[in-house]
Parts: sequence; C-alpha cells; structure tokens
Amino acid sequence: MRDARTRLREVAGIDFDVPDAIEVQNRHHWIDASVGTFRNVMAPIEAAATGDEESAGVAGESAGGVGGSAGEIVDPAGGPVDLPAGDLTRGFARDLSRVANTGSMAFTLGFLARNVLGQYDPLLLADEPDADHGLYFVHPNIVAVATSLDVDFPRFRRWIAFHEVTHAAEFGAAPWLPEYLESRVERGIEGFTGGGGSAGSDGLTAGNLPVDALDTEPFAELQAAMTAVEGYAEVLMDRAFDGEYADLRRKLDERRGGGGPIQRLARRLLGLGLKRRQYEQGAAFFREVVDARGIEAAGVVWERPENLPTSAELDDPAAWLVRVDP
Repeated sequence: MRDARTRLREVAGIDFDVPDAIEVQNRHHWIDASVGTFRNVMAPIEAAATGDEESAGVAGESAGGVGGSAGEIVDPAGGPVDLPAGDLTRGFARDLSRVANTGSMAFTLGFLARNVLGQYDPLLLADEPDADHGLYFVHPNIVAVATSLDVDFPRFRRWIAFHEVTHAAEFGAAPWLPEYLESRVERGIEGFTGGGGSAGSDGLTAGNLPVDALDTEPFAELQAAMTAVEGYAEVLMDRAFDGEYADLRRKLDERRGGGGPIQRLARRLLGLGLKRRQYEQGAAFFREVVDARGIEAAGVVWERPENLPTSAELDDPAAWLVRVDP
C-alpha cells in the first residue's frame, strides 16, 4: 500500500494519503461494512413504494423491520385494533414489499461479497459523515481469482492494491467529490420517490409515484462521474504499477464478462454490465487525453466539479480538451 501511494504520487503528481486503517476482510466482514450504505440508499425508496412515511426518516433501522412481528398492530392499551379492509390490504402489501426487498438485498450482498476483490470506501451517505474513509480487501476472493486466472498471487495482490490506492488518490485530489456524488444520489432518490413531481400527474409508476417526478439528470451526472473515476483509475494504475501487468489486465477483463449463465444473469440484474462499460468507456477517454496532453493533464479533472467530462464528452475526449484546456 505504501509503495502504491509513493508511485502514484510520483506518476500523477497528486498529493493524497491512504486511510489509517487497511482492512483485510472475509466475505461477511465486507457485508458488515457495506450494509449501512445500502440501507441508507434504500430507506426512502422503500418508504415511497410502500407508503410508509415513518421509515423514510429512519435510515438507521433495517428495511426488513427486524425486531417486531410483521403486520402486528395493537393500541396503547394492548388490545387489537379493528382496521378497514383497505388499511389491512395496504399493511399486507407493505410487509410483503419489505420481505421482497430484504430478500433482494440479501441476494445482492451475498453475490457481491463473493466477487468483490478490493474496495475504496469514501463512506458516501454514512451515518457518521466525519468518519475516516476505508480501504478493504476481501482475502478469499483475491486468492480464488488469482487461482482461477492462473496468475502469480503476490503480483496479482499487489496489482489489486494499486487499483484501490488509485481510487484513494482520486478522492484525495478531489475533496469535493464525495459531496458531489452524494448530492446526485440524493437528488435522484428524491425524484424517484416523487419528491420533485406534481401531485396531479396522471401517469404513475409501479409504486404510485408520478412519472414526471423522475429526474434523470442526477443519475446521468452520477454515471458520468463514476465513469471518470473508474476510467482514470484504470489508466493511472497501469502507468504506476511497478511490474508486468498485461496478462493480469487481459485475464481480469475476460473475467468481468465471463462466468456461467447464473453469474451472467446476476451481473445483468445487478447492473454490473454497466460498471464494465464504465471501465471501458472511461479508460478509452483518459487514454486519449493522456496521449494528447500527458497523465498530469488528465488529473485536472479532479480540480473542480466543472472539469468532470459530460456524458457526451466521454465519447468525444477532444471536446473535453477544448473546453477544459488542461
């Protein structure tokens, strides 16, 4: 990790540091570290879909309603409450939705926990905003992938470390980036849950949310920013890595699109194909920028939010070079 930090500082000309604590995890440790972020993102969506206003403001509680019997309603005196049939139906639908959401999230976390190799965690939407960022490596996954790819384990482990430290370099060079990403996530969720729509809209989504509430701009900006994050990391780590990596890059790229039919289906359901396109599109953008102006010019993207490439510029690096002129 220290070697990666030193090399990246030299190659990119970026001043940054790595987290104080580096965690080498088992799979269940990664789930523990990630479940809070998933919960905070899903709480307002679940509240809008089920009509449960109370859960919208309780991001710290489980979306699955752990700790109480589902559907049990009592009055303050302890006796049962007679509810209209409509209320009972809504209550049943809400509980059913929670069970489905909990099952979906369990599948998501379980699948990812078996596939994540390393992760730089800027703690977006964290309950404690001032907490230190995190850097995790899921040891059994790194061992399993190195074995399946038939590559030298120490070299593969070192290459993965360089990749994650590159993300630390990006966020260290752009202290505004976590807030930028958080704001796009929050705006997108607000639009999805009807926060920006009109009450009189005729069109409704499946969750009875106004169609005109859906604002795609925050998600487009979020996707463009994450494409820049992944693409810059791909290009910089290859230039900074202090060993042979061509075979590692080729085999890992093949793994991203491979696997059996169940794995491919799971990747599609979880949007991991989008992440692969982010790697490819972002890397192609920054390779052209670096070839034209050099690696330090590419780092200008982290000076301020306005320097991020737009969705259109990701396919037209020359337009970004003209606009930003790094």
